[in-house]
Amino acid sequence: MYGGLFRFVGEMGFFSRLGIIGFGIGIPLGLVMGFFLFIFSKPDKVKDPMIRPICELDSDALEELIPEIPLWVKHPDFNRVDWFNKFLAAMWPYLDKAICRRIRAMTKPIFAKYIGTFRIQSIEFESLSLGTLSPKLYGFKVHETDENELVMETAIRWAGNPDVVLVLRLFSLQIRIQLIDLQIFAAPQIVLKPLVPAFPCFSNIVVSLLEKPHVDFGLKILGGDIMSIPGLHQFVQEAIRKQVLNLYLWPRVFEIPILDASVGATKKPVGILHVNVVKALGLSKMDLLGTSDPYVKLSLIGERLPSKKTTIKMNNLNPVWNEKFKLVVKDPESQVLHLRVYDWDKVGGHDRLGMQLVPLKVLAPHETKELTLDLIKNTDINNHQNKKPRGQLVVELTFIPFRVESSGGAGLLWVKIQGATSVEGKRHSDHYAVTHFRGEKKKTKMVKKCRDPVWNEEFPFMLEEPPLKEKIHIELKSRRSGLFSFLSKESLGHVEINLIDVVHNGRINQKYHLINSRHGMIHVEIQWTQ
Repeated sequence: MYGGLFRFVGEMGFFSRLGIIGFGIGIPLGLVMGFFLFIFSKPDKVKDPMIRPICELDSDALEELIPEIPLWVKHPDFNRVDWFNKFLAAMWPYLDKAICRRIRAMTKPIFAKYIGTFRIQSIEFESLSLGTLSPKLYGFKVHETDENELVMETAIRWAGNPDVVLVLRLFSLQIRIQLIDLQIFAAPQIVLKPLVPAFPCFSNIVVSLLEKPHVDFGLKILGGDIMSIPGLHQFVQEAIRKQVLNLYLWPRVFEIPILDASVGATKKPVGILHVNVVKALGLSKMDLLGTSDPYVKLSLIGERLPSKKTTIKMNNLNPVWNEKFKLVVKDPESQVLHLRVYDWDKVGGHDRLGMQLVPLKVLAPHETKELTLDLIKNTDINNHQNKKPRGQLVVELTFIPFRVESSGGAGLLWVKIQGATSVEGKRHSDHYAVTHFRGEKKKTKMVKKCRDPVWNEEFPFMLEEPPLKEKIHIELKSRRSGLFSFLSKESLGHVEINLIDVVHNGRINQKYHLINSRHGMIHVEIQWTQ
């Protein structure tokens, strides 16, 4: 009896172990089969969406539609850009090829880094296309700023049908990864800056996101959409969103250089070149009486500012001037001082007696250097006329760089008259601006027949101390061109600007209402550098 009982118990133990083994194999096998059935299965019937007029929708349905309404409907300051969407749709086949060609070129070195690691034999695109559906802009807005830039906002939606298949060869296995059903909704801010006088008229494109973007896509591996796995889709979408936000959500930006940094770049002043034109020796005889009437013009090559000029020494081949000048230096390593000696004539053009160049990089800061320069005809070293003696010019040069941190001392006040708007003239509309400061008067060129003139002209004032308690006076005037133009000047308004804020902040850039003008405004930028 006990033997039969033991045999029964042994058989039960065998079946229990077999059940445990079957259970352990069945669960993973069932999960794998369920996974493939889930990601490969498709619904038998897909119902068409119900389309009804908006007037038939209830309040709850309308609230759900509000996010889908274009920005130009919700915000009056956004403009419709249907024309641009049509243009983009027509250009999309060509943009698709250009963008995909660029993507292949950018990813090729990245893929090459992983060849050989983790037994990866190759990574390459089997097919790469952004599809036939182009992105669409759902509104466009342009902001006006006082800076040298163009700021734009828009909303982009792209429900694309891309054909992107990446093939990964690992060991002897070929893994195909396919991107499907891509959707991107974003609200970017696009800034073109700085604006420059060279095509395409801006140096950089700066892009940032004003709100969280929506990114959704499907990812097929070995033919199955792994994004259908519960929980994985939300995890991947949130991870991508966080990564994009960390990189590009305002105030973070993505900057795309378009032009070389030197094109249109405005360099800041770094110091002042003090020039003392001492004298000249043995100048050439240009007049009929065997003498000359010399004077010297000096400037820095590449600067748009007018040249400085000494007084005229009549009938003198060995003139002595001892006249001092100050020139603004922006790059002492590359800038060159250009010195030209002329013979003054009452009639006709003035004859050039000679010239010479002095690179500023030969000057040590704060050290005065006296140079005796042999005058030449031009910079052509093969010109035999340069071997002819033309006299000498003696100058003293001192480069004084600005101090990085200083609350007092010499500095440069840089005034830029950018333009004016809504100015009125009773008799004419030819406008120019005049800047008055410490007895100096500097005026812009005249812009004819325009109520919104633009000058973009700069005027430097070199000062021995900060202008903490001073004002600068800028007046807008109009003048009729012609024989008696000096009799028809008209003041259209003025403005006085306290410079204490400029000294403390380093720079101001704003528009001012013109005094004695109904609607006129003038745009001024002032910078103080020490």
